Amino acid sequence: MRHHRLGRVPAPVRASIRALQQRLELDDTFPAEVLAQAEELRRNPPPADRHADRTDVEFVTIDPPSSMDLDQAIHIERAGDGYLVRYAIADVGHWIEPGSPIDVEAHRRGQTLYAPGARIPLHPVALSEGVASLLDDGQPRPAVVFAHHLDARGEVLETGVERALVRSRAKLDYASVGADVEAGRAHPSIALLAEVGRLRLELERERGGISLNLPEQEIEERGDHWELVYRRLGAVEDWNAQISLLTGFQAAQRQLDAGVGILRTLPPADAESVSRLRRAAATIGVPWPDGESYPHFVRRLDPGNPRELAVLMQCTRLFRGAGYVAFTDGAPDEPPGHAALAAHYAHSTAPLRRLVDRYVLEICVAHAAGQPVPQWVVDALPTLPSTMAESGRHASAYERGVMDLAEALVLQRFRGQTLEGVLVDVNPRTGRGTVQIADPAVELAVRARKEHVGRRIVVRIDRVDVERGEVGLTRVS
Repeated sequence: MRHHRLGRVPAPVRASIRALQQRLELDDTFPAEVLAQAEELRRNPPPADRHADRTDVEFVTIDPPSSMDLDQAIHIERAGDGYLVRYAIADVGHWIEPGSPIDVEAHRRGQTLYAPGARIPLHPVALSEGVASLLDDGQPRPAVVFAHHLDARGEVLETGVERALVRSRAKLDYASVGADVEAGRAHPSIALLAEVGRLRLELERERGGISLNLPEQEIEERGDHWELVYRRLGAVEDWNAQISLLTGFQAAQRQLDAGVGILRTLPPADAESVSRLRRAAATIGVPWPDGESYPHFVRRLDPGNPRELAVLMQCTRLFRGAGYVAFTDGAPDEPPGHAALAAHYAHSTAPLRRLVDRYVLEICVAHAAGQPVPQWVVDALPTLPSTMAESGRHASAYERGVMDLAEALVLQRFRGQTLEGVLVDVNPRTGRGTVQIADPAVELAVRARKEHVGRRIVVRIDRVDVERGEVGLTRVS
């Protein structure tokens, strides 16, 4: 097996990542017939005669600087006292014939799996980072364009959906967009992003949506080695996410109207779970006044405060059970929603990286055009939830396995030293706790008592096994 994408992985963990991939039965290479088909599509693209010409709209993309699999492009303008938000999504369905080698392989994979230097893509890079990606190379690209007409509060008045050829004018990144917004020189295509993003965030608060806003543990590539950092989403990412969510809400509604579709779901927290969270907050020492709603309480927690961070970690237990629900014979009488978003929602904006999105887009396009949903879509829907659940388990295991290796690699130089962190969680059944350390940005397991959650504790790094991704430690205080 070749591992051509391991060039930027530090040498000490290359063999360990290969072993992790083999253990999880993941393959970072594609069958020959899949690569051959992708290359043929690159050389001889299918005709885009179903697509309207929207190349006059100055779309731009906003992604991390190194990303090449660009799913979405955006353009916002004023429309009366409201807004017209156009969101172009890579039309992967234009490139992939149902039942073709690329399609079969995409169903086997389900989604792109991420790790620095060891990413395992859903589609061959000739598509996902080439002809199907919304690159700013001057070439028209097939897309599915959602045109959201919003009122002055950011509420949806109407949404149109069509296949269209688009041309991205610029590949922007979050940091530069943030700096440009602050300096008052934002690209004209997204000059209204902050304004619309803030309106949509306010609507989210009004309907009771919740975002935990936990700092994310990330691997940063620095030359030939890795470092770990905690990072919170910036304002631009929040605003951009709101446009993606807006599209997901409208995609869900399109499917419900069509009576055919697949929704992303999350069950609501039950009363006992909320009561447990309230008791945990009291134990940790974070006030939760009577009468304050669960969503309002969660939104005001500050992850920079150790005790409130610990409560936020407790909140993750109320966000479990996410899945997919498919329907093919009319919308359910009571369609399941997404409790954290407080709305019906569908994954639709990342078809280069997630299989289910391609199906959602096909349903939306068909319904908008007044046409029946393609039979190949209807036939596949019943098995998609299990396909995505399985790929989700692989993604989580791969991400956690790579992060364990990264933590061990970083902690080598701390062997024999003490580190201070915050006890953010304890499993009451096992007594296994999680210590979050800020520098280096690692999360370590330690024996602890539930009543100590939220406290600062000190651990000593006794043993580090980089090959296995294991760290042995002793709690000092």
